[in-house]
Amino acid sequence: MIKNSYGHLRHIVQSARRERALASVVYVLGEIVNLVRGRLSAMTVGWKYSHLGSGSKVLGSKYIFIGKHASIKRQAWIEAISSYQTQTFSPTIKIGQKFFASESLHISAINKIEIGDNCLFGSGVYISDHNHGVYKGDVQSSPLEPPILRKLVSFGSVTIGSNVWLGDNVIIVGPVNIGNGVIVGANSVITKDIPEHTMVAGSPIKILKYFNDERKRWEKHGSS
Repeated sequence: MIKNSYGHLRHIVQSARRERALASVVYVLGEIVNLVRGRLSAMTVGWKYSHLGSGSKVLGSKYIFIGKHASIKRQAWIEAISSYQTQTFSPTIKIGQKFFASESLHISAINKIEIGDNCLFGSGVYISDHNHGVYKGDVQSSPLEPPILRKLVSFGSVTIGSNVWLGDNVIIVGPVNIGNGVIVGANSVITKDIPEHTMVAGSPIKILKYFNDERKRWEKHGSS
């Protein structure tokens, strides 16, 4: 924990060097306060050695597990929903070690969401394993019913591998399996599986590049 805190403090000092003198002092003091507050916030929900930014809320914490040295910035909303109106669920959210997320992360589960180690998420990322209502099959939700009163329905879990980088405002709705080492461009919407070591973007997503292990480089998808 001491080593990780030292790394954060060193980053704060390095960042402060870009500022004018007074701005630098204000920046350093503010970041130290945020660092301490974030550590305490993470500890209250059982996340040792991690950081949870200001304005964040974690609901259903006994169903949420996170590895060491995670850093989640401001205004996150992470919720494992065990009951909704007359429904009951057995949710699980598991996040690996050294997870980093920018501001406004939103993760919501009634089933299962798993995220591997060393992942980096941009701002405004949304991940869910469920919908409000049923819109396929024999028995579907009526548009005459208020959306908030419709049942929560999950058709499967969300699994995200290790070393995955999600750009800003990426949306993921399960069931989805994202392989290790995947890069997802900003503003992409993911509703289907993505193979490992690929670079994707768009809505719907398209594979742009894949990593050639022999050549040790990213190459355009479909190139020989």
